[in-house]
Amino acid sequence: MRHRNGGYKLGRNTSHRRAMLRNLVTSVILNDRVETTITKCKASRPIIEKMITLGKNGDVHSRRQALAYLMTDLAVARLFTTVAPRYSTRSGGYLRIVRTYARKGDAAEMAVIELLGAEQELTEKAQKRAEAREKKREEMQRQLEEQTPGEAPDPNAEP
Repeated sequence: MRHRNGGYKLGRNTSHRRAMLRNLVTSVILNDRVETTITKCKASRPIIEKMITLGKNGDVHSRRQALAYLMTDLAVARLFTTVAPRYSTRSGGYLRIVRTYARKGDAAEMAVIELLGAEQELTEKAQKRAEAREKKREEMQRQLEEQTPGEAPDPNAEP
């Protein structure tokens, strides 16, 4: 019987489960949004919220605790400089879990776990990507226009 045994096993042994959750938490802090299964989202939510609380504390001990758990120094720096100050007036509930679809291979229910208030940064990133794509498309179009049809190499011609 598993009475009062909380947490999710996730079908893994302890070391694998810990490593997977550490990677997932680090990815959420770095990217603001991650797509994974619903069970992994639910398992990582309390850990991410504890990391944000550590970031809100902001002292040296909290930074060392975050360094002990997160995978990269960049994630710790982003947690303390960008993510935690965003929630300075909020007392909890920093995440949103949105169910998306059933994965094709094994029909696992997928979800997106994202930090609240990160929509502005994510839309800015998407706009920059769209602008870069448009610029590249215009460059390709200009190159095609410069190349006249008579100058195009004949695919049937011998070299």
